Amino acid sequence: MPPPTNASRIRRDYLILLALRWFPSGLIIPVLVLLPLQRGLSLGQLGVVMAIQGLTILCLEVPTGGAADTFGRRPVLLFASAVNICSLLLFAFASSVAAFAVYFLIQGVYRALDSGPLDAWFVDSTLARDPDTSIERGLGLGGTVMSIAIGAGSLLSGLLVAVQPIPGVPGIVTPVVIAIVVRVIELGFVTVLLREEPRNRPERSGRDRPSVRFGRTVASATRLMTRSRVLICLLAVEILWGFGMVSFETLTAVRLTAVTGDTEQIASLMGPLTAFAWIASAAGAALIIPVAERVGTPLAAALMRVLQGLAVAAMALFGGLAGIITAFLACYLVHGASNPLHNALLHRQVGTDERATVLSLNSMVSQPAAALGLVTLTALADAISLSAAMVIGAIILAVAAPLYLAARNDRRPVTPQPATTR
Repeated sequence: MPPPTNASRIRRDYLILLALRWFPSGLIIPVLVLLPLQRGLSLGQLGVVMAIQGLTILCLEVPTGGAADTFGRRPVLLFASAVNICSLLLFAFASSVAAFAVYFLIQGVYRALDSGPLDAWFVDSTLARDPDTSIERGLGLGGTVMSIAIGAGSLLSGLLVAVQPIPGVPGIVTPVVIAIVVRVIELGFVTVLLREEPRNRPERSGRDRPSVRFGRTVASATRLMTRSRVLICLLAVEILWGFGMVSFETLTAVRLTAVTGDTEQIASLMGPLTAFAWIASAAGAALIIPVAERVGTPLAAALMRVLQGLAVAAMALFGGLAGIITAFLACYLVHGASNPLHNALLHRQVGTDERATVLSLNSMVSQPAAALGLVTLTALADAISLSAAMVIGAIILAVAAPLYLAARNDRRPVTPQPATTR
């Protein structure tokens, strides 16, 4: 099969793979908590087993990113897809604390493997054909597709639970079954669409062994992260972002319940509201690119951090249901706009040899930050008030804004990899 002839072909394949990657995630989100609870887990037990996923990601992010940079993005993504299919099969049949703990452990392995290689492949393949092309536009379209896929999956998941279209399969399990089918399809598409030159060169000496090159890759990426002023600032943004996101990802439902006093009403509302939030996120990713091209990516990214802080503060201070929902959707609009800008700034600071590893490092630091934010902000909500905790989260989000400005006059050249083959 001939190689892609231009960057638009690569972008098309990237968007197809993104949609297939995130649509099953949207299917699982609405039943992720409900299925274990229905099968007998308590909330406390569920919290413990879910924490296993975050700890697994924290331990494996850098090694899996190093593997993608050393051995190639394609084999890592193929392995990730296979691991995810196994985890979903277990999730469909799990009925004990131990089984769900193993599911979240395997899911953590998948998340670590999946974090970065696809974006790294897209950026490297695109720049190999046109080093001057705007990766921001492709990443922005990727953010739009990702958000639409999650929103569509979430909406379909609710419909599947209600209709129960598969005889003999409980409605709450049906989204998991469909997610497995889509994951198998995704595995086939990764095999066909994602092609790259092999990174595992023939061994001519001890220094060329894969294990040695893997160690060099991880060490090189770590040195780059610690010596680059811009990357240190971007890492700090991710830490503050991970902490502050708790204020709207976790506390929104609690805030709405506090206003209405009706838990069941809010429980039924959160499904479609979450879907619409991801649609807003998709719109944000699409609309931000012209802004970034006009004012520059660093300034646009800083503006988004401030606007998201204001949106979360509005959620904390508005007294009515309509106002909180409007602020929540605005928060996700900005959230979707922020992601491609942050990722583009990361990509502009690294070359092909460390790209996936640096993306994994960036993702890794958000895990403990989110855990700290969860503990801190929920404790503040109990000790002071929910509104105060959300305002503090909003301030943390906005404080990150000036850190983006470090990239305004600092842009390293991006080293493209050899052209992919198809």
